[in-house]
Amino acid sequence: MITSVGNPKIKNMVALRDSARERKKQGCFIGEGKRMFSEVPENALLGVYLTEVYLEKNGEDARLLAGGYELVSDDVMRRLSDTKTPQGIVFCVKKPEVDVKALYRRLEEETPLLLLLDGVQDPGNLGTILRSAEAAGVHGIFA
Repeated sequence: MITSVGNPKIKNMVALRDSARERKKQGCFIGEGKRMFSEVPENALLGVYLTEVYLEKNGEDARLLAGGYELVSDDVMRRLSDTKTPQGIVFCVKKPEVDVKALYRRLEEETPLLLLLDGVQDPGNLGTILRSAEAAGVHGIFA
């Protein structure tokens, strides 16, 4: 169990959370919460950090059963989390490669449905927006 906010892995996660430059440099981003975790493709997960309480409540999750996570103390989770009341799970996700040229070609061939996002701060709201966009047949999202 990681109990120190001085741990190099924790320091890196905090840097990723706080710095767009660091996220771009490392090619990943931070996610938080059970619902968002369930949406991440298995091969895109780079690191998962959770509390014992979260593990007790959600230990039946097949991804967690595979053991690809690190337990952290509640203090460390509060440091990792970007919300006032952490849900007990924070994870790092590999940023998907976007083929901008293909998107431009599509713009020339047809009129795609695009979604532009600005200032979305709540991860839960973003997840809802993304799921709704997929259901509506959105071709691309700019955030």
